[in-house]
Amino acid sequence: MRLALVGCGYVADYYLATLGNHPDLELAGVHDRDGDRAERFARFHRVKRYASFEEVLSDQGVDLVVNLTNPASHFAVSNAALGSGKHVYTEKPLATVLAEAEKLVGTAESRGLLISSAPCTVLGEAAQTAWKALREGRIGAPRLAYAEMDDGPVPLEDHATWTSPSGAPWPAKDEFEVGCTLEHSGYQLSWLTAFFGPVRSVVASARVVLEDKGLKLDRKTPDFSVATLEFESGVVARLTCGIFASPDRRLRVFGDAGVLTVADTWDFGSAVRVGRRTRLGLKAEKHADLARRIGLGPRRIPLVRRPTFRWLGRPANRIDFCRGIAELAAAARERRASRLSARWCLHVNELALAIQDPEGLGTPHRMRSTFEPMQPMPWADG
Repeated sequence: MRLALVGCGYVADYYLATLGNHPDLELAGVHDRDGDRAERFARFHRVKRYASFEEVLSDQGVDLVVNLTNPASHFAVSNAALGSGKHVYTEKPLATVLAEAEKLVGTAESRGLLISSAPCTVLGEAAQTAWKALREGRIGAPRLAYAEMDDGPVPLEDHATWTSPSGAPWPAKDEFEVGCTLEHSGYQLSWLTAFFGPVRSVVASARVVLEDKGLKLDRKTPDFSVATLEFESGVVARLTCGIFASPDRRLRVFGDAGVLTVADTWDFGSAVRVGRRTRLGLKAEKHADLARRIGLGPRRIPLVRRPTFRWLGRPANRIDFCRGIAELAAAARERRASRLSARWCLHVNELALAIQDPEGLGTPHRMRSTFEPMQPMPWADG
């Protein structure tokens, strides 16, 4: 499938670095409304540059638009791409307004097109391994999950020096104004909803912890949120998201017979461990350090397959950013629903909005959206 990439900012290099993992995807060209940024990116990666967004839309050889623009532009760009008859894969979220996200899904469905949204980490080896362990009953009936998405004290770090390989600066002002919950909670929400199904209701609280982030911001957006999710399946989850506490991206699922732990949900190759909850196992939970030393603690289970793809960034953050695009392209080719379905993406989008803005959407918030169960990857379904 031939795709065009719209938006040549900081994250775009991560997509280009992993595009080669998927030979069925062919890059037709790139575009950015900032001509200098587009030119620099196109030269760095030696790819075609479209002179305008209209040129992208009119290119009949482009089947799919990858929307990597500013979140405020997600709706307009994706809506135009769908209107021109092209499938869409967009960076998170689908839209910053729930009604706009709903419109995108409705438009795609009415036109027989596919639209999916990042993140795609639920398609990774660690997520699929954890999900398989849950399906196999390794911890008995799951009842409670603790999900952490703390990205470290980002406002206190030297983020002004962060640049992508092609030279795009990390968009600090935009990140702080969009908010860490819309930007990052989807990493955990996508796993939780894939594992446990649709959420019935969410109770949330969001606050600004650090007022002064060293930049002149046009609006103050919560940099910390915490939510309790009640799933239709009966599972309950607590999700914490922020950019002030120490880094922590763990997922823990507590069942009647055990505890499943994923060390880092940003790492496709993260360690997945399962511990028993027998009397001995419960003591091991309480005295974790001692339990590990004497071999009673949670044991690492083998990943369903070893990550062998190329990625960009630190070794601990193995993310194949293009895996979601490849899944959408395969779904279109095979005339089936994408695992990252439009309705599932909408559900994750609604959750992120409800958690970031509990006053605006109301708390408790009764979910409007739902979705059909996601299917595991074929290589993880045995």
